[in-house]
Amino acid sequence: MRIVVTGGYGFIGSAFVNYVRSKHPWPLHTQILIVDKLTYAANKSNVTAPNINFLHRDICDVTAEELGEYDYLVHFAAESHVDNSITNGKPFIRTNVEGTFNLLECARQNKSLKKFIHISTDEVYGDMDDPKYNSILGIKKKADEKDSLEGSSYYSATKASSDLLVLAAHRTFGLPYIITRTCNNYGSHQHKEKFLPTIIRSIKEGKEIPVYGDGLNVREWINVKDNVQQLYKLMLSDLTNEIFNIGTGETYTNLDIVGMIGVIMKKPVKFKYVKDRLGHDKRYALNSNKLNQYGFVDEYKTLTDFLKEEVKKLK
Repeated sequence: MRIVVTGGYGFIGSAFVNYVRSKHPWPLHTQILIVDKLTYAANKSNVTAPNINFLHRDICDVTAEELGEYDYLVHFAAESHVDNSITNGKPFIRTNVEGTFNLLECARQNKSLKKFIHISTDEVYGDMDDPKYNSILGIKKKADEKDSLEGSSYYSATKASSDLLVLAAHRTFGLPYIITRTCNNYGSHQHKEKFLPTIIRSIKEGKEIPVYGDGLNVREWINVKDNVQQLYKLMLSDLTNEIFNIGTGETYTNLDIVGMIGVIMKKPVKFKYVKDRLGHDKRYALNSNKLNQYGFVDEYKTLTDFLKEEVKKLK
C-alpha cells in the first residue's frame, strides 16, 4: 500500500501520518510520502513515525511523475487561518483552489488510485445561525452533507471551491473520492496562533485575551486523534464517492472556552471585547449521523479532559 499525504507536517496531517504508521509499521508493506511546502504552519518534528518519505514541494507545482504510483492521496494541505484570508486572500486561492486542481490532474494520471481523500471543513456550510435554518419550533438545524455550500470568508469559500473541484473530477473523469468535513480540531502540536493555545498561553502569562464581538460564537470541537482515526477507517473502507461530516456534537461558545480554561488553570481570566471579525459566522454545527451509521465512531475524547491534561504539562 502506498499513501501520498499532502500537508503531512501540519497539525492534522502529521497526526494522520503518525496514526497510519502505528497501524502499519512495516515500510515495505506501507509506504508513506509526505508532500509539504513547509510553510509557517508545518513542523517536521510533528512526525515521530519512522520510515517516512518526504517531497519538499508546493502542491501547485508538484507533478504526477514526482508523486509516482499510489493507492491513496490524502489531501490536507491548505491555507486555513481565517484572519489571514481577510487581510490577503491570494494565497488561499492559489493553495486551496489551484493546488487542489493540480493534485486532481496528477491523480487522474495515476492508474493505481483507489481514493482521492479531500479534507474539508464545517465552515463550507456557512453560518448555521441563519434564521432560515430554524424550524417552526425554533430548533436549530445542523448541517448535513446535502446542504448547500455558503462559505463566508475567502478561506471557507476556497475550501468549498476545492470540494466542488473534487466532485467535478468524479463526475467528468470518474475519479474516486471521499470528502470529509470536520469541525474544529484540537490536540498536541497545534500551531501557537490557534484559539486554544493562544488562550492557554495568555492566561498563563496574565495577558488580556481578545474576544471577537460578544464572544457567543458557537463552535464544535473534536480531538485530532479521533478525527484521524475516522479518516483512516474511511480510507480503508469499501466506501467511495461519498461526503462525510465528522463531528462530535460537543459545542461551546468562545466565552465558554475562555472560562473553562481559566477554571482548569485556577487562574484569573482577563479578556477584552474587540471589534468582531468581518463576516464572522455565529454558529457551526454538524450532523454526523451518516458517518455514525457505519459504526466507525468509538467513544470520543472530550475537550475538558484534553485541557486538563494540557494544564498538567504546564506545572
